[in-house]
Amino acid sequence: MDFVSTLITPLGLLSIRSDGNEINAIGYENADPEENPCTLTEDARQQMQEYFEGKRTSFDFPVAQQGTEFQQKVWTELLNIRAGEPISYLKLSKNMNNPLAIRAIAAANGKNKLMIVVPCHRVIGSRGDLVGYAGELWRKKWLLEHEAKMMNSGQAVMVF
Repeated sequence: MDFVSTLITPLGLLSIRSDGNEINAIGYENADPEENPCTLTEDARQQMQEYFEGKRTSFDFPVAQQGTEFQQKVWTELLNIRAGEPISYLKLSKNMNNPLAIRAIAAANGKNKLMIVVPCHRVIGSRGDLVGYAGELWRKKWLLEHEAKMMNSGQAVMVF
């Protein structure tokens, strides 16, 4: 990855990385990465800022991340989960016509490198509990509450 922009958010420092053609990774950082912005990372940074300001729930910059065919299918399915309407891993597996693949789907979810944009945080446990978020569960909770407020649902609507 050649280009990097960063954004200070309520959840900490977010880095946005690109090869110049697509955004390849968005994630939380413990230390300041050296910035090397390009037009694409700066556009993505602006859209992410709008998300944190409550003005945006989807993104239109190009993205690409490496993964197996199965991982790509999971990440594509995640894009169908609407803000303010988290679903369970069981529901996600049923949506993918693969109800026995819950663990594999969860593993693919955990390998997502495009946090927030590919909304892996919108997948929860079958009992409505917060499980499995590489960015730490307190961030997942914040993101779900933030999206519930943006969608005027008061609280996140759990779909099972």
